[in-house]
Amino acid sequence: MRTRGLLHEEMNQLRRELTLMASRVEEDLGKALAILRSGGDDLVKEVKESGKIVDALQLKIEDMALVLIATQQPVAGDLRELISVFKLTSNLERIGDFVVHLVKAAKKLSGRPPFRSVERIERMAETGQEMLKAAFPAYLTKDAAAARSAALLDDKIDDEHKALTEEMLALMKKKSGLVKDAARLLRLSGYMERLGDHITNICEAVIFMTEGSHEELNR
Repeated sequence: MRTRGLLHEEMNQLRRELTLMASRVEEDLGKALAILRSGGDDLVKEVKESGKIVDALQLKIEDMALVLIATQQPVAGDLRELISVFKLTSNLERIGDFVVHLVKAAKKLSGRPPFRSVERIERMAETGQEMLKAAFPAYLTKDAAAARSAALLDDKIDDEHKALTEEMLALMKKKSGLVKDAARLLRLSGYMERLGDHITNICEAVIFMTEGSHEELNR
């Protein structure tokens, strides 16, 4: 019984570390959105530094999970959660990477001629925030239905990405002087599209953890 109690205690600590990681990524995404709207050198530096902390948290959490698997012999739901932790940390780390790419590109766009399509990027980032705010609590509460609902929001990001791509390709044909900035917007949109996919992967991990089934949500 003492061993079982220790496992639950260590699992709770692992969840706290995961919450720190997810909260930091979510906060960084909010800062990226602020840079898109108004610029800000300080925020760019903050997000870059935060990305290093996210990377360190990934290693720490995965080490904790490996130790628990090796020493506590978890079974059933506990084992599925520990397996899912690796998918959560991997995808959170990738989201953090895309956020860093986003702030770099967003800063380069500040002060340039305005593109209405930047508003699409902002909406994609807002939807990403909404997804992450729903997906990670679904992990903490083991709520598969909430995970599925969060994953559905990725369709909004995909629709914005498709529309922006069409707009930028048309613009590049008409105005060769704007090709460089249009290409940068396309990269930004691609980062946001992949960010949505990684959050959807987190939702899939929640479903596996709670139901023991592999469900494909990226369609």
